[in-house]
Amino acid sequence: MALGFGPDDLIACYARGVFPMADARDDPRLFLVDPERRGVLPLDGFHLPRRLSRTVRQDLYEVRIDSAFDAVVEACAEARPDTWINEPIQALYGQLHRRGQAHSIECWADGVLVGGLYGVTLQSAFFGESMFSAARDASKVALAHLVARLSAGGFTLLDCQFLTGHLAQFGVTEISRAAYRRRLDQALATQARFPAQPPWTGSQALAALATRTSATAHAGPPAETAADRPQPM
Repeated sequence: MALGFGPDDLIACYARGVFPMADARDDPRLFLVDPERRGVLPLDGFHLPRRLSRTVRQDLYEVRIDSAFDAVVEACAEARPDTWINEPIQALYGQLHRRGQAHSIECWADGVLVGGLYGVTLQSAFFGESMFSAARDASKVALAHLVARLSAGGFTLLDCQFLTGHLAQFGVTEISRAAYRRRLDQALATQARFPAQPPWTGSQALAALATRTSATAHAGPPAETAADRPQPM
């Protein structure tokens, strides 16, 4: 990738459906990824396991928004020996955060950051980048709070990049590149607001999730096109 690649270029990449990665943390080069199959979490199809719902309600962690963005990115990088998060990526997302275009959901215990995630917002799309957990269920609690805030803010797309076994338990599905581009185009045509403040309790997050689920159930499922149906690998 050419030198001089900045935050405006990064946002333009997301707008056309691609995102940057690095081969290793000590490799300063970046490359763009455009998966044939894309992992997305339908906000009206988020599955919250019963035990995790109890954990969220109990407020075992203090959930903060955007109080330690750089620390979350650093912790995500340190959590993986083969991380794709190098220094240029950390710097780029830090710049987006300072512009209000990247956010972190953080779980704290006794004043210590023990889990969280971060991602990029663009219109009504949220592009999840990475998560980490240093305490039981901390990243899962952060994900539940993220989905609650996206639902409350009018977001329509939560891009998870890839489908993994860990994400599948929450309702993440895999769709084709063409189907993803259509959903992205729809999200970019819709305004949303990321409600970073005030802090929410677990009960408030669960209420937001329940409201979204109830409204969707009343409206009925969206029409499915052939391109949106899962395709064989």
